Amino acid sequence: MVSGDAAGNGDRSERESEMDLKVLACEAAEGHEDGDAEMAVSAPEASEGPPEDARDPRKWKWAVMFLCFYGFMSSIKPGEPFITPYLLSLEKNFTRQQVTNEITPVLIYSYMAVLVPAFLLTDLLRYKPVLVIQGVSQVVIWLILLLGTSLIEMQFMEFFYGITMACRVAYSSYIFSLVSPVLYQRVAGYSRSSVLLGVFTSSVLGQLCMSFGNVSFYTLNAISLGFVSFGLLLSMCLPWPKRSLFFNQLWNKEQKELSASGASKSELDKIKPKESESSSASAAPPCSVSRWKDSVLVQMLLEVRNVVKRPNMRLWSLWWVFNSTGYYLVLFYVHILWNTVYPATENNNVYNGGVEAASTLLSAIASFAAGFVKIRWNIWSELVIGIITALQAGLLLLMSTTDNILVCYTAYVLFRGFYQFLVPIATFQIASSLTKELCALVFGINTFLGTILKSIIILIFSDKRGLALDVHSQGEPTHLHEGLQLLSTACFQFESKAQLLIYIHQNLQDAL
Repeated sequence: MVSGDAAGNGDRSERESEMDLKVLACEAAEGHEDGDAEMAVSAPEASEGPPEDARDPRKWKWAVMFLCFYGFMSSIKPGEPFITPYLLSLEKNFTRQQVTNEITPVLIYSYMAVLVPAFLLTDLLRYKPVLVIQGVSQVVIWLILLLGTSLIEMQFMEFFYGITMACRVAYSSYIFSLVSPVLYQRVAGYSRSSVLLGVFTSSVLGQLCMSFGNVSFYTLNAISLGFVSFGLLLSMCLPWPKRSLFFNQLWNKEQKELSASGASKSELDKIKPKESESSSASAAPPCSVSRWKDSVLVQMLLEVRNVVKRPNMRLWSLWWVFNSTGYYLVLFYVHILWNTVYPATENNNVYNGGVEAASTLLSAIASFAAGFVKIRWNIWSELVIGIITALQAGLLLLMSTTDNILVCYTAYVLFRGFYQFLVPIATFQIASSLTKELCALVFGINTFLGTILKSIIILIFSDKRGLALDVHSQGEPTHLHEGLQLLSTACFQFESKAQLLIYIHQNLQDAL
């Protein structure tokens, strides 16, 4: 189950004070709560002039303040850290196997399916409609949690959770449409801080309600429904930007060119009407295909090929894809692991909210501290990535083998802190030599590849149609090794997917 910090709801992003302004824009554009990179859309280039809202300081200040208030309020969902205990409680009475192998996998499948459309619609519709869709999805999530009782209803709940995660990109990029590029660094800090503060407040509030207020899971979810409903109302009141990165920028340029050509044509008609008519008749209209080939978006897609050839870009992009995959798999399943290690007999025995609050606070501190680290990254990048990844692997092994819930909590907090420390560094390294638009595409591609990898892993190891491992088996190296051996043998032996699945099911018991 996704934690309260995971993305834009998220889970959400991460700074070096001497970086170029374009780098700061790219970094902030992925600023979702988790610090993981969502598909990001950067603001328009400075050369086109500041947005209209930026010309009036009072206007953009109020707009930024309102957007940050929206980010804070939309992040307050005190019942979010307790969704898994709620599903496993007597109130819902789902089994741990159902939650692990049938309900949770739907989240990542939904996220993968919606991610690219959400990225494109964010730019095409200019942010606000996507934020409204996110608000509606969150309301639907909590309504299903309160009223739903069947397995299919909980799967629909996870489906809408995936939509919510994919739509977080709209918030992370919205704020750059409100101000001029000179203010990118400042407003990026505002937007990120508001979301992190909202996640922290949400987790603390949920834990206080559970530990001292003796509040039931149902009541806590009802409170969350009230907050997300208020967030939906706020999203409807947000101002609607007049332009975005790709579609609206290109449309505006075309309109300017058409108006300019129309003006020159009218002047020419006044001077030489006959010649202008003959020239216009002979001139062929521009081919739409050639215009698309010459567009900025297509040129940047072609430029992405050159990014892969750069060793530094390749290193940090690969780290981004694989580490973010592991990070989110931990976020999705850690609450199930906690319930396995320390089953909750009463509501006040659940400390998920306090742990999420502590991990969010440490993540914010780690992200902030990363901006002050001065290392020759072209020399030490591989060593730093290797050490931190090894520490994360050790923490995961500790979580999967310990029977002490406090050790499990501590390992989770440290695991998230290590990830959040490297995310802003990876952001700087990737964005340092890219334009804002190309930066957005690279982050988007990395995020999408990571999402595909997560889906494959869940389909193989967690989904009931695959190995259907329990949460402990998914984290134990011996079982994963046996599972990989089983898969590799099957892949070489069988050609069709149906044969592969039949073989896996027939040999599942022997493999485990």
